[in-house]
Amino acid sequence: MDPQDKKTALRAINYGLHVLTATDGENYGAGGTNWLTQASFDPPLVVAGVKADSGSAAIIGSTGAFAVNVLGADQLDIAKAFFRSTSVEGELINGHGFEPGPATGSPLLVECAYWFEARVTDTVKRGDHTIFVAEVVEAGVRDDSVVPLLLRDTGMNYGG
Repeated sequence: MDPQDKKTALRAINYGLHVLTATDGENYGAGGTNWLTQASFDPPLVVAGVKADSGSAAIIGSTGAFAVNVLGADQLDIAKAFFRSTSVEGELINGHGFEPGPATGSPLLVECAYWFEARVTDTVKRGDHTIFVAEVVEAGVRDDSVVPLLLRDTGMNYGG
């Protein structure tokens, strides 16, 4: 297989850019993620690929829960704040306001128009990312007119 062709072909898969968050009550994990998809209507399942050696993967592994905050097309600045180590000061995570999710306590970014919380049902530990299959247990919409941010539109690449 030609390595460049593989990279180019895999990068042609369309993804959104989101902030995945988790907490065990003491520690917090929050990171930009794009390897996320819905996998079932009934029950409502999502699949998330999380870097296996990240703090977020460790917290999700121990708590079995996470939240996804969907970024709007004009929120690349927020996304960039979550491509570094997680820092919590009061009610700010990486400099952005959050509140605990009602079902899992995972941080919900108050600036994001859409969010959902999920509980892990299955885990696949293979490769450099851990795959979490999770059932959506709560969701919210703050502004349904917001167009979600797509990774392709940012000029950034991940994967391949």
